[in-house]
Amino acid sequence: MERAAPSRPVPLPPPLLLLLLLGGLPLLAARVGADVSMEACCTNGHQMATQHRDCSLPYTSESNECRMVQEQCCHSHLEELHCATGINLANEQDSCSMLHSNNTSLEAMFVKRCCHCCMLGKVAQAREQSCEPSLLVGYQCGLVFRACCVKGLENSDFAPGDGRDLQEPAKIPEPEEEQEDPYLNDRCRGGGPCKQQCRDTGDEVVCSCFVGYQLLSDGVSCEDINECITGSHNCRLGESCINTVGSFRCQRDSSCGTGYELTEDNNCKDIDECESGIHNCPPDFICQNTLGSFRCRPKLRCKSGFIQDALGSCIDINECLSISAPCPVGQTCINTEGSYTCQKNVPNCGRGYHLNEEGTRCVDVDECSPPAEPCGNGHHCVNSPGSFRCECKAGYYFDGISRTCVDINECQRYPGRLCGHKCENTPGSYHCSCSVGFRLSVDGRSCEDVNECLSSPCSQECANVYGSYQCYCRRGYQLSDVDGVTCEDIDECALPTGGHICSYRCINVPGSFQCSCPSSGYRLAPNGRNCQDIDECVTGIHNCSINETCFNIQGGFRCLAFECPENYRRSADTPRQEKTDTVRCIKSCRPNDVACLRDPVHTISHTVVSLPTFREFSRPEEIIFLRAVTPLYPANQADIIFDITEGNLRDSFDIIKRYADSITVGVVRQVRRIVGPFHAVLKLEMNYVVGGVVSHRNVVNVHIFVSEYWF
Repeated sequence: MERAAPSRPVPLPPPLLLLLLLGGLPLLAARVGADVSMEACCTNGHQMATQHRDCSLPYTSESNECRMVQEQCCHSHLEELHCATGINLANEQDSCSMLHSNNTSLEAMFVKRCCHCCMLGKVAQAREQSCEPSLLVGYQCGLVFRACCVKGLENSDFAPGDGRDLQEPAKIPEPEEEQEDPYLNDRCRGGGPCKQQCRDTGDEVVCSCFVGYQLLSDGVSCEDINECITGSHNCRLGESCINTVGSFRCQRDSSCGTGYELTEDNNCKDIDECESGIHNCPPDFICQNTLGSFRCRPKLRCKSGFIQDALGSCIDINECLSISAPCPVGQTCINTEGSYTCQKNVPNCGRGYHLNEEGTRCVDVDECSPPAEPCGNGHHCVNSPGSFRCECKAGYYFDGISRTCVDINECQRYPGRLCGHKCENTPGSYHCSCSVGFRLSVDGRSCEDVNECLSSPCSQECANVYGSYQCYCRRGYQLSDVDGVTCEDIDECALPTGGHICSYRCINVPGSFQCSCPSSGYRLAPNGRNCQDIDECVTGIHNCSINETCFNIQGGFRCLAFECPENYRRSADTPRQEKTDTVRCIKSCRPNDVACLRDPVHTISHTVVSLPTFREFSRPEEIIFLRAVTPLYPANQADIIFDITEGNLRDSFDIIKRYADSITVGVVRQVRRIVGPFHAVLKLEMNYVVGGVVSHRNVVNVHIFVSEYWF
């Protein structure tokens, strides 16, 4: 619906504003506890009506009563906005013609009602009639009527051109006593106690109901009258009464049917298709209306001997089929276009006979006389009175319908019994054939297998199977997917598991593969796949001097010279001549060397650990175990603390304490993956703490070598 855009908002009269507010809200607010502000709920409803012009949106309040207030205040304010639009439309355009009559929405209903009521008030003001509305228009409409009428009086009192002499000084009206608005004391204001219509007689308030409703016993409420039950409807025979709110409607029990239409008074009326132009008669036809339908009559007429069909076409009349025979006895009627002729009857010979030359009698027809061959080429024909018979050759049979010799399809008549594989029909006989991989036997019917391997179709191995052959390859080869007969070398090193076939490097060879190891420091294991480290220190192929110690590592060796520092001597269990992986120095103080005696470091050890580059590193690897020997202190007072003091690059290692078989063990773990070559010297300390003081300390220097290869 189109709306008139008001140039300025026109406020509703106070009575109308009061009317639009729901009278039940204060009562509802009284029931709700003080924890919910009904004014705030109503304000939210007003905002929803102003911003969205829609009260069907979901309400977010958790209180059921607050949602009720929001919805009612939204509808009330929305009706006020719609009514203001209708009043502005009547005041600015003096017309309600912009409102479409076919728009039945709630918004259109309120705008239209307020526009019409305001127009009535303006008309009453223009005709100098009273601005007090009649109660017949309803209380709400009366408020709008009076507001627009009074507003028109205020504008007309000071409008230019009203007939006054502008030169004449304006007369000052005598002060009149302000009249009291009769609506201020109207007990029906805001709807009063009545649910529908209210009238204040001065003595009492009288409630009444709209048409279709009846007043209840409380004198205030109204209920719908079911006209269908009370019998106050006017539905006719063949119609059903359907009750509606405030009224009823009549509905036919059956439809009018094709060619009829239902009128406003619920009657069936014939549709004149010819007058309305909804017929489908061709241009050469005239439309003639009938009850419930129509007919198309042709404009042209047919000549004698013809009859006109429904489409207007002229159809020939077969006079020979008429009831009265048109020809005399002894003659035959022959129909012609638009007429007929009579022809003299002649003898009618049956099949296999024909008239003689005189045309007086029937004689036999010799179907077998040359050059006719009714039985087919090569078959014998025997004539008989009125017919003939055929003597067919072997492999044929006589067909009584076509009266010829037809080939016998032995393959269909004896399926699966003539040939071993395939049967092919031939004229008068059949032929057997075999599938691929077979050949026909000497009996001409059976099939025997062909050994294709005799012709060496495969590049390596061939196995004959029934009706075919299968090619095989030797170990290390695979059959080609292209021709199925050629064997191709399998590259074992390129397979998804090729990286795990050899521990170091895989070399593919025709039909197999070979594993190799780094050029120095390793040799191939007996299984031909793994690489074993060569211990140069044990085999004696190192070049370390007599003052150096040989340490074997992965893929090589290191010559290291460890000398005990001052005040320390080499342990007796590791003499210089012995090549071992650990050198241990024990503190040996000179007499009266107090500083040496107070130094808590008791032993200094040197050792070498060789590690590979781990292929997969998912958890810490334990590489060094330090077993602590408890000194002569009470067990409940001494504490052993392990620590890495130097050489822990990138925090690649850590040390934890563990107890095993009543022995305290320090476990050094590799916590980060290291890719070789890598060399680091970890300085480990075992501190014996008694009473918070380090009383004994052992130092272990670990040389860690990480190989660049992994196996």
